[in-house]
Amino acid sequence: MMQTNDKIYVAGHRGMVGSAIYRKLVKEGFTNIVVKTSGELNLTNQLEVANFFETEKPEYVFMAAAKVGGISANNTFRGQFLYENLMIQNNVIHQSYLNGVKKLLFLGSSCIYPKLAPQPLKEESLLTGLLEPTNEPYAIAKISGIKMCEAYRDQYGCNYVSVMPTNLYGPNDNYHPENSHVLPALIRKFHEAKVNHLNSVEIWGTGTPLREFLYVDDLAEAIFLVMQKYNEKGFLNLGSGVDLSIKDLAIQIKEIVGFEGDLNFNADKPDGTPRKLMDISKISALGWKAQTTLKQGIDLAYKDFLRHL
Repeated sequence: MMQTNDKIYVAGHRGMVGSAIYRKLVKEGFTNIVVKTSGELNLTNQLEVANFFETEKPEYVFMAAAKVGGISANNTFRGQFLYENLMIQNNVIHQSYLNGVKKLLFLGSSCIYPKLAPQPLKEESLLTGLLEPTNEPYAIAKISGIKMCEAYRDQYGCNYVSVMPTNLYGPNDNYHPENSHVLPALIRKFHEAKVNHLNSVEIWGTGTPLREFLYVDDLAEAIFLVMQKYNEKGFLNLGSGVDLSIKDLAIQIKEIVGFEGDLNFNADKPDGTPRKLMDISKISALGWKAQTTLKQGIDLAYKDFLRHL
């Protein structure tokens, strides 16, 4: 179990997940947190990562650094997403082993599951079918990370655990018009439509796919609990346990942003997986439950978006 003076490395501390983990550690009184920007430490560079671990010798590692994006980015930068994510996680996991890290937590993604896996998604469904083609390279990298943690546990006795979050949103999200995920992308679209007095907003797809969302500070609470109390081989799903249609999501965001025009669904654009809901019974059994409602979370996310304009 981590003590407040233990040396902790948060990889990816400026991203949405890493910054939430950092906030949680500070809130809990941790004082010896090591962070590096991508400019200071290129995690795809084996030598730089080796030197960092040899110099700093962290005792605990939160592996929240990754190359991420929405459907469009995942599909467009297929080679880059596979290469960069594999390099980042291989370097960090292997150097953690070489330098005696006590425990590492690897963050995956719900896109690791087969496109047609039974819903809600159970951990046991991993590798039981074909992946969603649009984000297959990213999913392959994340599956490799899970399996690497398990293999290092098997061969070297490393206490490396993995968690698979559902769709995340919150402070420090990416609101890029093309390369962001659906919720932050819609926040930007509705805000810009409101400011520019547009009559309507186009939304990709039919609006029918069902998606689950988790506020990132709720995720950080779960991750902290897992790091302190969970030491098993199997990975854990992290989600809110509730889903809704993209159309209903759009209506909620539209109301919170205050846009008064119409919604136009562009059925020529990809929908992605028809439904993606996580089975969260394993993390629930550890005593964790998401605390932030979607309405509260979207309101907080919109305020964060406005601060970054």
